[in-house]
Amino acid sequence: MRRTSLLSLLLRISYQAVVWAMLLGVGGGVRAQGVEFTTLEVARQDGALTLEYSSRLTLSRAVEDALQRGVPVYFSAQVVVLRSRWYWRDERVARITRNWRLSYQPLTATWRVSLGGLSQSFPTLAEALTPMSRVSGWRLVEAEKLEPGERYYIEFSFQLDNSQLPRPMQLDLGQDWKLGIERTLRVE
Repeated sequence: MRRTSLLSLLLRISYQAVVWAMLLGVGGGVRAQGVEFTTLEVARQDGALTLEYSSRLTLSRAVEDALQRGVPVYFSAQVVVLRSRWYWRDERVARITRNWRLSYQPLTATWRVSLGGLSQSFPTLAEALTPMSRVSGWRLVEAEKLEPGERYYIEFSFQLDNSQLPRPMQLDLGQDWKLGIERTLRVE
């Protein structure tokens, strides 16, 4: 009798340990998601203010599962160029947005990334995330719109655009669908 009660106690404890490990993300079932910048730079070149960034983009399991089931996912990068003013709110000089559409094509087993009217196919998800995670020479504003001697800065944001998802999916997305980052940089 003692042996069965001890066995049931050990089973109950091990079950609780597994449940707590899953909830806390200790096991291999939970992955971290997010955007981490490796470089983010603003420069004046070729008669314009340009932006260059490189990041590590990690999707949650829920987003990857939706992609595998044929749901396209949209990403948005937005840059606002502002001129500092001491007497009033800062003046917005320009607002530039790029939107990418990422989808999976099950018939050809390829990933497709679209930017405006251009699209490109990739064999793996990691390769498909590359055009969104690395941008160089993104022209923000022409140099003649920037007054010499004034101080400028940019507000940069990159996010998963949940407003583009199908309506039934927008009801209860949870933390798995929150992916984004914001940064502010001074223009030298």
